[in-house]
Amino acid sequence: MNTLHPSATPAIRQDTLSVHPWSGSVGARVDGVNLAQPLAPEVIAVIRAALLAHGVIFFEGQSLSPQQLVAVARCFGEPMQYPQLPGLDEAPLVTAVLKREQEREAFGGVWHSDTTYLPVPPMATLLYGVEIPPMGGDTLFASQYLAYDNLSAGLKATLQGLRAVSSSAKAEVSRTREDRLRESGREAAPLEAEHPIVRTHPETGRKALYVNQAHTVRICGWSADESRGLLEYLFAQQVRPEFTCRWRWSAGALALWDNRCVQHLPVNDYHGHRRLMHRVTLAGDVPV
Repeated sequence: MNTLHPSATPAIRQDTLSVHPWSGSVGARVDGVNLAQPLAPEVIAVIRAALLAHGVIFFEGQSLSPQQLVAVARCFGEPMQYPQLPGLDEAPLVTAVLKREQEREAFGGVWHSDTTYLPVPPMATLLYGVEIPPMGGDTLFASQYLAYDNLSAGLKATLQGLRAVSSSAKAEVSRTREDRLRESGREAAPLEAEHPIVRTHPETGRKALYVNQAHTVRICGWSADESRGLLEYLFAQQVRPEFTCRWRWSAGALALWDNRCVQHLPVNDYHGHRRLMHRVTLAGDVPV
């Protein structure tokens, strides 16, 4: 079985606004909109529809101050503070995602959905390119609708009702965050939450896998050893190449993705170069 997302629908237009599918599975590029200007309700509606249809949408050629980025975010939800890192002094709801020239580890450098270790994880994330390396630093996105749709009926039945534990302390993703915490003079206790392995999207009604390699540590009621085989299978299923797209950043580009049905991975292939992004997350709802 190999069910693909119907992303090959014709481009949508709203005056000069147009939406173009980015791959056969997930993602779309939105053209013809200046996000630094107030957005009309009908434009917001078209952009939100594109987000729900494609999971992640991309804009290029924008010029957004941190405050303007927050204003854009408010068009689509309620911005929330990152749970463990401070925001910018001039815009506390904006988190700087920085990799310096001398650093080898990238922030969040494992496939994940943002902060699933929270009881109420974020609905969506906005990431804006401020300083982009001359090559590399792309971000991959994966449809969790397709990851679920392409499971066998038997495995879908097995997963029904199962829940899993997510933790902020999983070693392979906590290193860079811990470095930033030390720089800010803060310490943070590990965070943990339980969520269904298969969640139903509250707006589209579609089912999506909702575990991730970065944060999921075990299945509820199972030991870590018992959980490992099934979770590793699901982690591999979630990021099959045919379920993904790849976004190449430029300064002034913005990605907006739906954490309820999409995972992402920043590609760490630009050692020796600086990369600075500004990020805003939007408050979500309890996964069901």
